Amino acid sequence: MYELFIANKNYSSWSLRPWVLMRELSIPFTETLIPFGNAPDGTTIADVSPSGRVPCLKDGQLRVWDSLAIVEYLAERHGHVWPSDAAARAFARSAAAEMHSGFFELRQRCGMNCGIRAPLVDIAAPLALELERLNALWLKGLEKFGGPFLAGPQFTAVDAFYAPVTFRVQTYGLQLKPAAMQYVARLLELESMREWYAAALKEPWREEQYEAAVRGILVEDCRSVSQSA
Repeated sequence: MYELFIANKNYSSWSLRPWVLMRELSIPFTETLIPFGNAPDGTTIADVSPSGRVPCLKDGQLRVWDSLAIVEYLAERHGHVWPSDAAARAFARSAAAEMHSGFFELRQRCGMNCGIRAPLVDIAAPLALELERLNALWLKGLEKFGGPFLAGPQFTAVDAFYAPVTFRVQTYGLQLKPAAMQYVARLLELESMREWYAAALKEPWREEQYEAAVRGILVEDCRSVSQSA
């Protein structure tokens, strides 16, 4: 059985990608969570991942790291990771790659922090441009392939790549077009996403770099364990 190494569910957007994909496609795996700098037994991410980053997938003696590499590795072994339709598959791969290598303002200004609410009052121009692109990208996929997911009727890898964005929309109160907001709600209601979110709320760990970024705009902390950063 696969073993998927991930980090904090509250913060680790890259860990979420293969995790939610495997859950949604019913690909069996065991999960090993190594908190950022907080493993109780002294294990570090560098001990399990060649890059020193998560996610990392273990398959027997093989290690596959980086979320995109993991998705492609799974696609070679399991059906439905990417859409079967050629046009939908081309769109899905392109959109996933765009998320993987782009949207820098969204990443920087809206780091994933599932358990809080910190609405942005002012949207800087660079972030506004990326939100416009996000709207256009999502609406194109939903309209062209008929929904309810980005490349058609089934959840595929492209949805997994944008799953962390839906948490960011929720956390920072980002406003998108109605159809895009409906897509956000659709992903957040998935059983796998609700499972991830519930676990994130229970985590006791706080990482200063993530907590410092929301000081001054935090309006609600939904996490069940309160700690100072």
